[in-house]
Amino acid sequence: MFRCGLLVLTSPLNQLLSRINPILNEAASLINETLFIHLDPEFEKNILNHVNALHPTECPVNHTSTMHPTESLSKLVTNIYTRVGGDSQCLDVRVLLHNFTRIPNAGILPHTISNSVDVVLTDFQDVGNNFDEFLNKMFSLQKQPKIHQLSNCSKDDVSDVAGNTKSSSFKTYGHVVLGGTFDRLHNGHKILLSESCLRAEKKITIGVTDGPMIKKKTLTELIQPIDERCKHLRTFLSDIKPQVLYDGSLVPIVDPFGPSIVYADMSAIVVSEETKSGGNAVNKKRKEKGLNELDIHVIGLVEDCHHAEHEEVKISSSSQRIRLLGTLLRPPLVCPDLQAKPYIIGLTGGSASGKSSICKRLGKLGAGIVDCDKLGHKAYEPGTDTFKNVVQEFGEDIVGEDGFINRKALGAKVFSEKTNLEKLNKIVWPAIAQMAREEIEAFSSQGVKVCILDAAVLLEAGWDQMVHEIWISIVPEAEAVKRIVERDNLPEERAKQRINSQITNQQRVDAANIVFSTLWEPDVTQKQVERAWTGLLRRIHSEETQPKF
Repeated sequence: MFRCGLLVLTSPLNQLLSRINPILNEAASLINETLFIHLDPEFEKNILNHVNALHPTECPVNHTSTMHPTESLSKLVTNIYTRVGGDSQCLDVRVLLHNFTRIPNAGILPHTISNSVDVVLTDFQDVGNNFDEFLNKMFSLQKQPKIHQLSNCSKDDVSDVAGNTKSSSFKTYGHVVLGGTFDRLHNGHKILLSESCLRAEKKITIGVTDGPMIKKKTLTELIQPIDERCKHLRTFLSDIKPQVLYDGSLVPIVDPFGPSIVYADMSAIVVSEETKSGGNAVNKKRKEKGLNELDIHVIGLVEDCHHAEHEEVKISSSSQRIRLLGTLLRPPLVCPDLQAKPYIIGLTGGSASGKSSICKRLGKLGAGIVDCDKLGHKAYEPGTDTFKNVVQEFGEDIVGEDGFINRKALGAKVFSEKTNLEKLNKIVWPAIAQMAREEIEAFSSQGVKVCILDAAVLLEAGWDQMVHEIWISIVPEAEAVKRIVERDNLPEERAKQRINSQITNQQRVDAANIVFSTLWEPDVTQKQVERAWTGLLRRIHSEETQPKF
């Protein structure tokens, strides 16, 4: 297997349409990460010109060979991404379009792509030194790749190459605009971006949604930061058609319109089926501002063959974020002060996030559970140092007739003033941490390999320093408020106040190694937990079997 490959296809586009599946199957069997696809129906003519050039230095041959975009090309590109969006989801495929434009010689070669190519796959029949030499002039490759000729790719009926590459029915524009969140670029995004690049002759502008525009999206906390999304977009566009990029190509937006209602030189907008109404709204705004209306090109949605019942039928970023639940988002930090055994997981989450149900599921899988909420109650018991220190700080009147601290009386003093809460935490949190360490030691002596530190205030108390990994549970605020109202019989406003008094889901996610969400049916939560547990055991086993030097 090779990490990265370049697939050079020289067959007529209409032939590729009928046999792209076996070609992609063969490529996927050889490449495991990134596959660039270069479509060049005029390749044979170009390489012949190259071979026949008597003085290539004095009379350089034009290797750009730009071709007009066609409906056949558009359909082929869509078919490729649809195909790999189904059976080969893990393969990052990028169809290069730099040599398709209505502007003569606009494709400037040699073309530089973002990855180092390990192998070149091709259907070209006469692979030899001339092919290697010509390939090096077409692409700026970081190293000399291996050449692999595809099997069962004999070409016949090459007579209609021109008819497939110079159709005048495919309309292009100087300046094309589109918009979207573009979180974790998937093949649906790639179709939208590729169609926009084919339509754009000179430049492309993309509004990248952020801020309030993403607040209602599924698992918004897992959406990549705007800078990261823009970086991935720019890399993808640089790979497939760099000549349409300019300084203002990528514009972060916080409203539905962004740059689409600003520039007079825009001629077309590319939208998906579900955002067609957005294209109409853009034209309405442009008309109000005295700008020309844009041609609207609608791209069909790509079905996700692997979607679960709680995921979207189409390929979507939200489904990809759902599939991140229970997986390792970032590697654990090295904790030299922590003993390797037992392996300690810090589990936290906001009110009504489902943290307790996740903890129970982990317990059934074999983890030792350290419940910091229960330890907190023990810390206040009469006769303990914590009891004495709390009474000394807040007064004898917080002690009830039974000799125990009256938590309501204490709460009245603590929650009326923020500084009082901080004083209480300074007394109680260290005591809970010490009791937690003692319970972990007890589990360790029993041979338990994994302990879960179940703590709502894990991050606030600094107990993340006691664990090897941080796992969190999140649900949207609206769902948490609804659960609190139903569970605790509280008014909605009180429930909101409780949520707002805690750190945010985003703060938790930013610190987490693994994220769960109990938003869906219990069996969905169970699968997340099992996925996380299996991955954890694999990491622990890998750590244990590594050679020690």
